[in-house]
Amino acid sequence: MAITEDLRKTLTDPRPLYFAAGTADLALQQAKKVPGLVDQLRNEAPARIEAVRNTDPKAVQEKATARVKETQENVQTRVNEFFGSLDSDIKKLGESAQDFALRGVGMAAEYAVKARETYEKVAEHGEQAVRTWRGEAAEEIEELAIAVEPESKSTEAAAKKPVAKKAPAARKATTPAKKTTPSAN
Repeated sequence: MAITEDLRKTLTDPRPLYFAAGTADLALQQAKKVPGLVDQLRNEAPARIEAVRNTDPKAVQEKATARVKETQENVQTRVNEFFGSLDSDIKKLGESAQDFALRGVGMAAEYAVKARETYEKVAEHGEQAVRTWRGEAAEEIEELAIAVEPESKSTEAAAKKPVAKKAPAARKATTPAKKTTPSAN
């Protein structure tokens, strides 16, 4: 339903027609001025032709030469100014590019450090989770408790423990290898 309403609005919008009509009207107004310009040229043409006939060719040549020299000097001055400003602009652009590059490198290094820190935190958390899943965390706590308790209590605790405990050599064989961290370059 919304599509048909949009189409209806688009097709019934009179603005494009108004634009075409305005363009045609302006063209007509400019076309009406043409006959007046033609009459003006007809009236001025004989006087201009007579002025050209009475002009000394050497004077025209001297004026043209003077204008060419003046124009050449102006162009040379402007070109020199342009290249002078272009040189300083290029230096500024180079400095800005270096600034942006250094900022980008600094930000990249900062993000790399943050990513590395986050990676390390997540890795530590994962290591603890794996230990918990294996039951190693509980065994380490028991080992710490035995080490901290007096000798008499530890022998009692050892007597109360079930005998079917894993051998330490087998447990060490399943522990993950020491993690290495790549050096940051």
